[in-house]
Amino acid sequence: MHRMILNETSYFGAGCRSELVGEVKSRGFDKALIVTDSVLSKAGVVSKVTDMLDQAGLAYEIFDKVMPNPTIDVVKDGIAAFKACGADYLIAIGGGSPQDTSKAIGIVINNPEFEDIRSLEGVAPTKKPCVPIIALATTAGTAAEVTINYVITDVENRRKFVCVDPHDIPIVAIIDSELMESMPVSLKAATGMDALTHAIEGYITLGAWELTDALHLKAIEIIAKSLRASCAGEPEGVEGMALGQYVAGMGFSNVGLGLVHGMAHPLGAFYDTPHGVANAILLPTLMAYNADYTGEKYRAIATAMGVSDVESMSLEDARKAAIDAVQQLSIDVKIPTKLTEVGAKADDIDALADAAMADVCTGGNPREAKLEEVKELYRSLM
Repeated sequence: MHRMILNETSYFGAGCRSELVGEVKSRGFDKALIVTDSVLSKAGVVSKVTDMLDQAGLAYEIFDKVMPNPTIDVVKDGIAAFKACGADYLIAIGGGSPQDTSKAIGIVINNPEFEDIRSLEGVAPTKKPCVPIIALATTAGTAAEVTINYVITDVENRRKFVCVDPHDIPIVAIIDSELMESMPVSLKAATGMDALTHAIEGYITLGAWELTDALHLKAIEIIAKSLRASCAGEPEGVEGMALGQYVAGMGFSNVGLGLVHGMAHPLGAFYDTPHGVANAILLPTLMAYNADYTGEKYRAIATAMGVSDVESMSLEDARKAAIDAVQQLSIDVKIPTKLTEVGAKADDIDALADAAMADVCTGGNPREAKLEEVKELYRSLM
């Protein structure tokens, strides 16, 4: 048996945020808490949304305290803000961090028995769907607007925990590439490589099946074709990435990921490493580690990455071609290649590996990871 959970409604294409007002009115919502971050507020991205709400006379308040790798405290502040302003729905404007924060706020408001936040880790037995969320993505990467996952940072215990909950999916997703244009190039690169990691890990994860395979292969193809152009500021590249990351999200949200994410989450918790950068550094090495456990799938990945004459290659050569193509894309968009470049310390390897082994994503890896192997993988990238 397989299960697919997707948004009720999604909109795509430059300018599609214009559909927001109609969605709010048709659903009879009264007042929004807008969850975002101060960078997007200052950059004028939030006003591209609030201007429409103002014109339509729709009530809202803004909570913009979200930071990258959102913490338990930020979620608690957001819950307090939601209660204080009398909102009845959430509008999430941002990348993974505001989207994840919205999910946690929305879940706890309707399931107050989880108000300590830590109890949401893993597959929490929540009883009620979260407060309705309308999600507007501003990065082409995490696909948080279409997934049933969110990640919260536990600062006290130096760890990130993953929450998987069918009750948290936004009811409406708006994928408007015009909201993504102001992303700095480094963020386009990092979030784009996050999306590629989702697509590749989702394709080879233990839970993969035909429907998600189709989504993930298409996502790899779109991302491989669009990411360099997006980083170069070409509008069609940005629009391609907006779509590609969403297609990847449709897949991996329903089947899980693997050891790249399992090892990336501790890097975010320890060093505040941007999640996409951590994934991109790990991905080629982990692809090589997993290669013998993936059958013919790397041949299909190489083809989707745009490598020519893959069919005539030996399986070993096709696997190498897939890994090389991923590595080259990462280099072309200027992602670091070593963990030491993002502040990782050899002294932390034991603690990082312990955290990676405990991560909910690791169980989906096609090759069963051993603690010593994970330590060695971290070591090889220092």
